[in-house]
Amino acid sequence: MKKILWIPYSTVILLIRVFLGLIFFGAGMSKLYFEHKFPGIIGPVWLEDELAPYGLGLYARFIAISQIIVGLLLLTQRFATLGAVLLFPVLLNILMVTISLDWKGTPYVNGLFLLLNTWLLLYDWPKLKFIFSDHTESVKHIPLKRTSRKADRGWVLLCIVILLTIPVSYLNLTLAWVICAGAILGLIANQIIARKQKSSLKKH
Repeated sequence: MKKILWIPYSTVILLIRVFLGLIFFGAGMSKLYFEHKFPGIIGPVWLEDELAPYGLGLYARFIAISQIIVGLLLLTQRFATLGAVLLFPVLLNILMVTISLDWKGTPYVNGLFLLLNTWLLLYDWPKLKFIFSDHTESVKHIPLKRTSRKADRGWVLLCIVILLTIPVSYLNLTLAWVICAGAILGLIANQIIARKQKSSLKKH
C-alpha cells in the first residue's frame, strides 16, 4: 500500500477531505448565522459587510452557501469527488476577491487550499478523466447504481435541515445550535450505516 511517511495514502486523502470540509462548512455557516455565532476555523465572517458597499452583498451570501454545501459534500466522503470539483471554482472566486480587495496574507492561505483541492482532484482523476476523452462509449454503458438510495435521501434531508438552522438562529440561537448539532450527528450515523450496507453487499 502506498504511504506518505507512515500514513496510508488513502488515509491522507481522507484527512484532506475532512480538513477542507470542516474549514469550508464552518466558514460558510459562521458568515450566515445570527451575529456570526457559529464555530469556524477561518474567516472572514464579515465578508458580506465588506462586499455590500460594492453592491455584492448577495454574492457574499452565495459564496457562504457554496462553502457550506461543498463542505458537507467533502465531509460525507460519499460525494467527496463532487465536493472537490465544486470547491475549485469556489476557491478561485474567493482568491480573486481577496486579491482584488488587497487582503494581506489571505491569498496565500487560499493558494494552499487550492493546492490541496488540486491534490484531491488528481486522486479522483480515474473518475474524472472521461470528461477530457473522446472515447466515452464504455462510460455511457455504465449504469447509474446507488447501493443505498435511502442514505442519499437522508443526506439531502439532513443538509436541508442544517441550512434551515440559519434563519432559525435569528429567532433562537440555542435552538439553531441544537438542531444543527443533531443534524450533523444524523449525517455521521447515516454515513456509517451506508458504509455498513455497502460492505455487506460486497460480501454477498
